[in-house]
Amino acid sequence: MPEKLNLETILVNGIPIEIESEPVVSPLVLSTTFERGSDGNFVAGGDIYSRASNPNRRQLEKKLAAIEHARQALAFSSGQAATYAVFQALPAGSHVIIPDDIYYGTRSALKLLGTNTSITYSEINMSDIEGVNSSILPETRLIWVESPSNPKLKITDINAILKLAQKHENVIVACDNTWATSYFTQPLDLGCDLVMHSTTKYFGGHSDILGGALMWKEEKNEVFFARIKDYQITGGCVPSPFDCWLLNRSLATFHLRMPRHAENAMKLAEYLEKHPKISQVYYPGLKSNDGHEVAKNQMQNGFGGMLSILIEGDEENCKAVAARLKVFKNATSLGGVESLVDHRRTYEGKDSVLPENLLRVSVGIENLQDLIADFKQALG
Repeated sequence: MPEKLNLETILVNGIPIEIESEPVVSPLVLSTTFERGSDGNFVAGGDIYSRASNPNRRQLEKKLAAIEHARQALAFSSGQAATYAVFQALPAGSHVIIPDDIYYGTRSALKLLGTNTSITYSEINMSDIEGVNSSILPETRLIWVESPSNPKLKITDINAILKLAQKHENVIVACDNTWATSYFTQPLDLGCDLVMHSTTKYFGGHSDILGGALMWKEEKNEVFFARIKDYQITGGCVPSPFDCWLLNRSLATFHLRMPRHAENAMKLAEYLEKHPKISQVYYPGLKSNDGHEVAKNQMQNGFGGMLSILIEGDEENCKAVAARLKVFKNATSLGGVESLVDHRRTYEGKDSVLPENLLRVSVGIENLQDLIADFKQALG
């Protein structure tokens, strides 16, 4: 830059930042565009435009890949954006198998695609391995797994699903690992081809970030993964530099938060299972849970921080219990340090297939006795 410039030029172009010492905390790079080299070409390995790449996003994607023992990771603007990119990348005419108990947004994404494309899907009880096997068609290209599932916490035997998929050359197995997180389950290590996270949830952990991620390990599906990356960049479904910076910050305490979530959830589930006004508790850590034995072998370090309950009575009574809770906030979403309850049927609307008396519970890291006391007073 020339030595002598007029004020207007100085105000617009600023003074180049000088950092003589390495900052302890990674700097936030908000710039949307990056300067070419002196020869007019883009800098090799550098950034061009933030929709394609950004220093904060690159740092985040490397960390996400390390967390899931992946070869590569892609960060998205939301979990839905990540999920949708997978479905969009499938060849025309593909058939997808999904669990019968699944995050409603995933089902909605497939429904929407089905109205505009030739993608079809089947909803199957993933505990019925023979049922899954008989549902695999010549055009099946993807088996989508949730374990634990949202919101009934059904446990899928991932190894059993992988054995089925290995009999079919073109079938990919993807796992939504949002609820288990990589702290409790490592789907890529088990053999899954692809892992999805809503990083809004436990990775973010503070209910102040929207984000999603996809991770993979093997090279055999490289063409498919390249298509996903094309949808990420071309569709512009990337997180902002600030969201990437926040998520990098939040991941610093991920390994400290998750044990507390699981410990609190286990103790609360045991309390609620014995309560006369609770007819059922869905939590894989309970011996009474149908998937407990599979979960014991498949999960490590605990069973996660999510549970769902059926409250005696009708929808009105269920919602009244939620309204009486004081420590638990009556709000949707999950995975934050604060405890939440969510009447999912209300949120999902008229197409919901859930029981009217089901409450989904995201157990936070507060004092356990305060959480138990809150349910005790709310249930009466």
